[in-house]
Amino acid sequence: MSLTRSIELLFRRFLPSPFVIAVLLTLITMGLALFQGTFQEYDTPWEGVLRSWEHGLWNRGLLVFAYQMMLILVLGHVLVLSKPMERLILKLTSMARDGASAALLVVASTMLVSFFNWGLGLIFGAILARKVGEHSQKHGIPLNYPLIGACGYAGLMVWHGGISGSAPIKVSEPGHVAGLLEGVVPEASLMTFPETIPSSETIFSSWNLLLFFLVLLTSSGLAYYLGRKSEPSYISLPTYAFQEDSTTRAQGAERMDRASWLSYLLAGLIFLAFFVQYFPQVRALNITPDMLNFFMLGLAILLHGTIRRFLLAVEEAIRDTSGILIQFPLYFGIMGIMTESGLIQQISDFFVTVSDARTFPVFTFFSAGLVNIFVPSGGGQWAVQGPVILEAARTLNVPLSKAVMSLAYGDQLTNMLQPFWALPLLGITKLKAKEILPYSMLFMVLAGFIYLWGLWVF
Repeated sequence: MSLTRSIELLFRRFLPSPFVIAVLLTLITMGLALFQGTFQEYDTPWEGVLRSWEHGLWNRGLLVFAYQMMLILVLGHVLVLSKPMERLILKLTSMARDGASAALLVVASTMLVSFFNWGLGLIFGAILARKVGEHSQKHGIPLNYPLIGACGYAGLMVWHGGISGSAPIKVSEPGHVAGLLEGVVPEASLMTFPETIPSSETIFSSWNLLLFFLVLLTSSGLAYYLGRKSEPSYISLPTYAFQEDSTTRAQGAERMDRASWLSYLLAGLIFLAFFVQYFPQVRALNITPDMLNFFMLGLAILLHGTIRRFLLAVEEAIRDTSGILIQFPLYFGIMGIMTESGLIQQISDFFVTVSDARTFPVFTFFSAGLVNIFVPSGGGQWAVQGPVILEAARTLNVPLSKAVMSLAYGDQLTNMLQPFWALPLLGITKLKAKEILPYSMLFMVLAGFIYLWGLWVF
């Protein structure tokens, strides 16, 4: 465990906040564009850098993307705070009889939920880990609580290959690929890219589902083994619960806020509209961000039962979106500079020269894992790295769906090393990053071998 403690210390000493990293990456990109880029439409390189940066910052299509990712996180969190989800978590918690069964229960449940929605899985895993800790404390069950916390975070190791994965669900959106590559490749080349890369070729492909279940099974086995072999830890936790202020009696129009019929009516209208609008896409297994968020919105309103409780849950959940809100535009600015300066084409050409159709997915996997350490956001990473990967994949005749999933696998895997998205979990479980890192890194190594095997074989 000394290696993981050294890594955690290294992160703390030398890795600044994610926002500062985004600023530093912006400055580095500006410097590269000044010396290596070509701005034919501007009088000076400086003008080209500044104008392209501003164009990227406020790219309307990418800002819509940022809002979609924020909604995925918020609505997932809101769902976890509903009464039915609370009862499910308590039911699962009661099944933890010892440290091994508790670890297996938390990691398997969290991964399954995260495959459906990463925001839901992130908070679900955190609250489940916390409740398992409270349960063991109450009933005197010895377990390693940091291991349980790492198991509750392991869903971030499978999310990008799941239904809410930023890259696969965006490329399934008609026009996204063309919009992402506009200005990056010549118009004639742009016509060779498909209008959409459907989810049936990425998320719901047989090879992706196989890799997910292999990671799920092996991680569950590893969690069970570690739960048996690791030393129990001391636990002292107060009861965690989402509190609704019901002490004041509703008066007048306030009664509408607490009227169940209004909540059910709104949810019913959302599901009806969802069926009318998206049924053909559901049958074709082609999931888009709008479809996912629309369904999650209706489900969240339905499960909370009243508009008031739903809005209180939104207030609780929206705190975790600050990173997406303020950092994504900086990544979009980086993309704008790289696009208009020609840096993307240069990087794509480099990939083409050092790899072939067989090795390119592996190179993409490792590069995505490295970039994720510095850009801990799948959506932001796709905005910057996506054009490079798509263009290089087309040149090397690599299936675009495989290139997209190679990035997704690399990005999600190093979440186990980069604890940025663990911040909500650490706040809920009252654990520290250095406590969960030793175990999350073991999950990362195991899953890494499976993903690499899959990329090489398929």
